[in-house]
Amino acid sequence: MEQFSTEEQQVEAIKQFWKENGVAIVIGAVIGLGGLWGWRYYNEQAIQAKEATSKGYEQVITALDASDDGFSKVSQFIEANNDSSYSLFAALQLAKKAVDVKDYAEAAKQLTWANNHATDTNLKNIVGLRLARIQIQQQQYDEALATLDGINDESFAANVAEVKGDVYSRQGKIDQARAAYSLAIEKNAGSPLLQVKLDNLAAVSA
Repeated sequence: MEQFSTEEQQVEAIKQFWKENGVAIVIGAVIGLGGLWGWRYYNEQAIQAKEATSKGYEQVITALDASDDGFSKVSQFIEANNDSSYSLFAALQLAKKAVDVKDYAEAAKQLTWANNHATDTNLKNIVGLRLARIQIQQQQYDEALATLDGINDESFAANVAEVKGDVYSRQGKIDQARAAYSLAIEKNAGSPLLQVKLDNLAAVSA
């Protein structure tokens, strides 16, 4: 480093340094502080938006059971927040309510929307199983099988096989139903309901 013998030389050197680099330093500092402020502002806005969405979700779900226009309020919430996970939960709640009043078309609509928008694999598989069961209620058996074929996670294999068995049983395809239920039992040996379903096929085919 260059040595300065007097304070005057040091002062002159500092002046020269600022003359050559001062603008760049100031601009860098402004950009840095501006970026930091912008990031903090963005985070604060994101947190506030999530809190507002959470509060809105709670309000419309409460309205679903408490008011006559609950269905429309939840539908509006889903449309307004379709990029939020809360919209998925709202769609599932709306589908459940629709099933309670035996509006299977509405339930299928909401579950189809949720199935198309879910990004979490486990949630998507759960939604797919629910949708397939609703499609069975609508006697849309081919659609139900297609929905089930979209679930490839081995941890859901028993559930998929069971619901496929339900489809084949409804269609009167006893051999295919028996094979599906047997596979489900193989994948989930601890389910007594599966054995009951399999045993009932024997009575149907007798």
